[in-house]
Formats: sequence, C-alpha cells, structure tokens
Amino acid sequence: QVQLVESGGGLVQAGGSLRLSCAASGSGFSINSMGWYRQAPGKKRELVATITSGSSTNYADSVKGRFIISISRDNAKNTVYLRMNSLKPEDTANYYCNANFAYRSIQDLEVWGQGTLVTVSS
Repeated sequence: QVQLVESGGGLVQAGGSLRLSCAASGSGFSINSMGWYRQAPGKKRELVATITSGSSTNYADSVKGRFIISISRDNAKNTVYLRMNSLKPEDTANYYCNANFAYRSIQDLEVWGQGTLVTVSS
C-alpha cells in the first residue's frame, strides 16, 4: 500500500510564500504522477498542479507563474513539493496531495493525503 504524508501548510500574509511537501512511501509500487488539489469552504475540490514521473507538469490557470511543482525520488520514497509564491487570499483552502500509481499488475490506483490547511490573510 502507498501512504501519503503531507506537511507545510500554515498561515501567511498575502504576497508571501509557503512550500508544501508530500511523501509517498510503501513497497512494490511505481508512481505514475503526483499532484496537489485544493478545496475551499463551500467549493468543489480543484486541481492545482500535477507532475508525472517523467517530470511533465500541469498547472491550473489561477496558479500559473506563481506555483511550482517538483518531485524527488530517494530509493522507495517519492516526495512532491509545491512551492507557492505571491499567495493571495483566494488561495486559502485545504490542500490535498494525490498519487496515481501502479501496484504489481494493477494500473491507475489512486491515494489521497489527509490535507493541509493554507490560510492567506489580506
């Protein structure tokens, strides 16, 4: 099984920066892609950014030019980072890490992190 552990949320003033981290651990799996999604109160969960195992990235229009997603691999642990710059109050949300992975012969499995709260004050 794959487990995701997130860290890095918190309170920041508008214009500030935060970095989120999400570590995927387990055995017998291979990551296809990892990403970050967010959900603000009363709104649907939305994609923020994704990155494939080949380091291809995709960003929501609302964060392009401000957020940077990256991934590192260290033996059995894959860690995805989200560097968030020029934060705006509308970036306030719970941020969830997601991993799409293969386990043995099974493809397109998904797992979600527990979420980390980012609050941007004006």
